Amino acid sequence: MTRINVSAFLVIFIFSSGIHFSGRSQNTKDNLISEYIVNPHKLDVQIFWKDSSGKKILRIQRLDSMLFENGRNLLFAMNGGMFTQDYSPVGLLIVDGKVLKPLNICGGDGNFFLKPNGVFYLTTDKKAGVCKSEDFEKVKNVEFATQSGPMLLIDNLYHPSFKVNSQNFRYRNGVGILPDGNILFAITNTSITFYQFATFFKRHGCKNALFLDGEISEMYLPEKGMTATNKNFGAIIGVSERKSK
Repeated sequence: MTRINVSAFLVIFIFSSGIHFSGRSQNTKDNLISEYIVNPHKLDVQIFWKDSSGKKILRIQRLDSMLFENGRNLLFAMNGGMFTQDYSPVGLLIVDGKVLKPLNICGGDGNFFLKPNGVFYLTTDKKAGVCKSEDFEKVKNVEFATQSGPMLLIDNLYHPSFKVNSQNFRYRNGVGILPDGNILFAITNTSITFYQFATFFKRHGCKNALFLDGEISEMYLPEKGMTATNKNFGAIIGVSERKSK
């Protein structure tokens, strides 16, 4: 994979338009990163893992079909955190207010355990947030939540482990909260460092942002021709709306 000079990379980020619709996508210059911005008060943002029978959904195509059968259009989807070999979430998972997997505060190797890690959540009043895992207990009325790591930005600061001159180039996806409360989802179209990915969210005005996963990541965004592959995932984040009659 081609490596990118850090200083050259940082100057080509661009901001999104100041106008925020219910859901909107945009590619940054040179298609380095694809992004999707959504207002959680206008579209349904949910986290999925299993269907009503208890079977793991696994694939975005299956989620699309499942929602379609229930009168909904899937507008956007993205893998929502790291998982084990049997596609169970490594960390916290809350779906429809039920804790399906507990918060994981253990130590270990790998990106998930690069502390501080964090939680992306949505409350029952449709407020979205990203916080450090140790701060999650302060959040009330949670309807959906998924834990991953590391945090990319923490109160507008870079994760302390990130290095400007890092040689750890990977494909990555993540989520941040914009100043207006809308959610910014992003996936890289080339290999970049954690520092570069965090800078993308910082330049959009996010104070807190969370890394979701790496090389296996996928964004489903049919309006931009980004369709789902046959990859299996654990938790999946989906944005949908009711089908028009």
